[in-house]
Amino acid sequence: MPAKPGERKLQILQVLAEMLENPRAERITTAALAAKLDVSEAALYRHFASKAQMFEGLIEFIEQTLFGLINKLTTEENNGIRQIEGILSLLLGFAKKNPGMTRVLIGDALVNENDRLQVRINQLHDRLEATLKQALRFAASEQEITSGLDAAAQANLLMCYVTGRWHQFAKSGFKRDPLEYWEAQRRELLSGGNSRSD
Repeated sequence: MPAKPGERKLQILQVLAEMLENPRAERITTAALAAKLDVSEAALYRHFASKAQMFEGLIEFIEQTLFGLINKLTTEENNGIRQIEGILSLLLGFAKKNPGMTRVLIGDALVNENDRLQVRINQLHDRLEATLKQALRFAASEQEITSGLDAAAQANLLMCYVTGRWHQFAKSGFKRDPLEYWEAQRRELLSGGNSRSD
């Protein structure tokens, strides 16, 4: 029985993500992707107008997953510090579970692809940073951290930490666990705001 159009589309994205999990992967071509799926290149183009559209599908999946989980966390958790720790832990844990997606998140898989893909990833990073800034402001309003803390600078520092861990994970061939040292480092990351979470 042939797969439904939506199912085939999802299958294409899943195989693309799996191919990105090869740490020594060459640039992924539609020919290689079609061969892996055991279909013709023409069959791929029935579901996606271009390879860039396939990568956009992966980026949409990342956005929906991350922001779905973050919104759930910030709705259920009313402690600002725990919101921040939860968001950071979630971002690092997502990378660990999805190595291929990590290469998309750091832009590594997008080199030599359409420029708009990198712009989209940059926007995703900006949204994540804005979410951290909001959580920091909430923590300050609840007097969990120093009210004079520069939330924008601190959110940027936290985002730099996350992207650094993503890079280490990808560049180590997925051997360096993004959550390595997390317990010790989370206290250091939030101590600048005199966090009282311990």
